Amino acid sequence: MASGQTQSGGGLKSRVSDSLGNGENVSKPCQERRLKEALHLVELMVQQNIQAPISTYACLLKGCTRRKALAEGRRVHALIVQRGLDSNIILGNALVNMYAKCGSVLDARQVFDSMPEHDVFSWTTVISAYASHSQGEEAINLYQQMQQTGILPNRVSFVVVLKACARIPALKQGKQVHSDIIKSGFESDVIVGNTLVDMYAKCGCIERALLVFNNMHKRDVVSWNAMIAGYAQQSLVKEALGLYGNMKEECVQPNNVTYVVLLKACASVAALEIGKQLHSDIIKSGFESNVIIENALVDMYAKCGCIEDARQIFNNMHERDVVSLTAMIAGYAQQGLGKEALALYKQMKQEGVQPNSVTYVVLLKACASLAALEQGKQLHSDIIKSGFHSDVIVGNTLVDMYAKCLCLEDARRVFNNMHQRNVVSWNAMIAGYAQHGLGKDALALLERMQRENIKPNQVTYVSVLSACSHSGIVDKGRHLFDSMRRDHGVAPTMDHYACMVDLLGRAGRLADAEDFIVKMPIQPNAVVWMTLLGAARNHCHLEIGRRAFDCVVKLEPENAAAYVLLSNIYEAVGRRDEVAKLRKEMNDAGVKKVPGCSWIEVGNQVHAFVAGDASHPQSKEIRAELDRLVGLMKEVGYMPDLSFVLHDVDDEKKENALFGHSEKLAISFGLISTPPGTPIRIKKNLRICGDCHNATKIISKLVKREIIARDANRVHHFTDGFCSCGDYW
Repeated sequence: MASGQTQSGGGLKSRVSDSLGNGENVSKPCQERRLKEALHLVELMVQQNIQAPISTYACLLKGCTRRKALAEGRRVHALIVQRGLDSNIILGNALVNMYAKCGSVLDARQVFDSMPEHDVFSWTTVISAYASHSQGEEAINLYQQMQQTGILPNRVSFVVVLKACARIPALKQGKQVHSDIIKSGFESDVIVGNTLVDMYAKCGCIERALLVFNNMHKRDVVSWNAMIAGYAQQSLVKEALGLYGNMKEECVQPNNVTYVVLLKACASVAALEIGKQLHSDIIKSGFESNVIIENALVDMYAKCGCIEDARQIFNNMHERDVVSLTAMIAGYAQQGLGKEALALYKQMKQEGVQPNSVTYVVLLKACASLAALEQGKQLHSDIIKSGFHSDVIVGNTLVDMYAKCLCLEDARRVFNNMHQRNVVSWNAMIAGYAQHGLGKDALALLERMQRENIKPNQVTYVSVLSACSHSGIVDKGRHLFDSMRRDHGVAPTMDHYACMVDLLGRAGRLADAEDFIVKMPIQPNAVVWMTLLGAARNHCHLEIGRRAFDCVVKLEPENAAAYVLLSNIYEAVGRRDEVAKLRKEMNDAGVKKVPGCSWIEVGNQVHAFVAGDASHPQSKEIRAELDRLVGLMKEVGYMPDLSFVLHDVDDEKKENALFGHSEKLAISFGLISTPPGTPIRIKKNLRICGDCHNATKIISKLVKREIIARDANRVHHFTDGFCSCGDYW
């Protein structure tokens, strides 16, 4: 056996000596993607001190680069060092390129720094490494260093650094590169021009992009796509479509990129009719079966509110990928069809399609909209198994989902365990505190955020001011509003003004709130006046309420909530004749009240209820439980507050209408469907009415359960006869 092995080894040595010295037997397996075989042969050559040509190592590195085989690339690097060839500029460039393409920018930079000399290819390769890995600032810095060494950039260098400028974006540096391009004579091979158009467009300088585009001597489909995309990114859909028409007039055939960009532009502004015309053009051009275009069509129809058309395209697709499924799931979620979105996710798993981070973000938002905590927890588990839990966007959405699913402790846990946080992370957690009425916690987190040098933005201040409003922290809230622009350079928006009106109004300072609106430097919108009207309803201030109502209906004549709030004020102050008149005005104007709807998750399924709902399979049991609760509540002094019924009917019918409110039905269902002692979590699309709020406090004490309700304004925690809002909502 030993003899055979020796003979075999001797034969191999002879074969290596005779035929590998010229590298032919290495290049062939490299070309045939038999990389490990080729690498093994070269390692044998080194062991036997056979000198292979430089082209052999270059061939191996090319194979490693093509297959993104980092481990094998490191082995080749070791062989090059062992043979003393690491100072060779050709192999140095190949190593930099291999490490960059295999995703190891640090190794690429280390090789680059150790090279005794560099040429334009060396610099361009390392610049490209940083640019392609979202490190644009370092890419631009290296470009400037290259010029300082006296090495002139080539066409590829310019293209690479322009892409880096586009990604940051860095308009000032991009303009300087453009100047260098003109000096070097590369401004006219069309690739540089296309990249300039793209850079200016992504840097928000659409005029310069158009100037470069118009001055190009030759334009291809990529040129047109870059300019169309520039318009689309600036939401200039009309201009993008005009350019699309010019493109066809010049007989430039649009490709799939053209159509995808235009469809995304239509989706962004819900331009359905234009999207349909594009769909027709796509069919005529023969692109309708292209999976990328089909995905864009699904997305466009879904975002334009045509969910059935989106589903039809989705169902007819010959091939579906994760993008297709995510687009359809997102469409359902955006239309408030969370149950359908989650059902499609189950189908996705059954078909063996692996979700990506975008899929999980969309699904978590669907769970948040439905307050579907258990399904959100299952998604969290799937996210951990898939390795996406370290993704900062996924982490942010998890924080938001848990907060909106009425589980603030889990939101805090996710936030605290995040390895990386951005301003959105902090905003999500602060918003969670605000929703739950924990103003002091929100303010403490703002201070911690600033200590960690995270600059608050407009969204941060909306959440903090909202938290102050729901917690009655008036003076601190006013101070924050005043210091927002003065000390932190954050300009107040309409949302911030609405928060201030809410802050003053909830505290009973209605005259101050109205005066604040009158002195606003911008024209108040309907939301601001509705906020004042809501405060007038809470404090039964008819005069201010009527003025706020008049302003709302001037801006939004079909705003049903305004009629409801003013009607509640009239009812509360005993002006029932005015209630009847208002009801007639509402009917004459064709204004319809948005129906109240409440959701509760039981057994991994979300159940929805509307006022007076009798469609649920367990409707009889639910009604029986509700009747039982009403009887018990009346025994302890509960009196229905009939002012919350808008209909002009007798008191008995008003009482029955109150008992049929969606939140009461959802709570009753939760009580008969879950074990004693477990918390009940519900969500309502509108503000919880005062009668339901009072009733839920009493129910929580009678059944000895915590009831957590999220309405359109905030989260209420009902325990032992009390609410966390302190009746301040």
